[in-house]
Amino acid sequence: MSARVNVMWRFGGKRPAEAWEKEIVWPIGDIEAADLIRTICRSAIDSAERVGSHADGADGKWRDKRAEERHWTRYQAAARRAMEIAMKISDDLMRDAAVGEIVDLCLKADDMKTAKILFRAIQASSIREIVLTDHPALQQQADCSPDLSAPSRT
Repeated sequence: MSARVNVMWRFGGKRPAEAWEKEIVWPIGDIEAADLIRTICRSAIDSAERVGSHADGADGKWRDKRAEERHWTRYQAAARRAMEIAMKISDDLMRDAAVGEIVDLCLKADDMKTAKILFRAIQASSIREIVLTDHPALQQQADCSPDLSAPSRT
């Protein structure tokens, strides 16, 4: 049945909705929100990887401008929607884990600027360590950010 839907879409039928385009009936729980973020990030990972490796060979030409623009748009829409949902998660640890998923997506797209900003938002040291283990390029960012768990000396 899935193949039939794809064929209909390619022949002018209605395109199936992406995970980040689906309507969310609020309020949803933190677990459901974190699961939705994971689903969104995993469904956009192919576009993020394509955006992250956009150069075709040594000359750096784009393979197909329309396809690249479509992948960039998909990645941006997915990341934006995932961030919007993450902001509504009330449990700190659950939110940090969800933001870690979004950081993974950003780094697949080679969007280091957004990944660094989101990485700074992760407060749980255990989640930060997991993200740093997966993405050592963020280590420099971790060295520059203040330790929020340490008591301040005022």
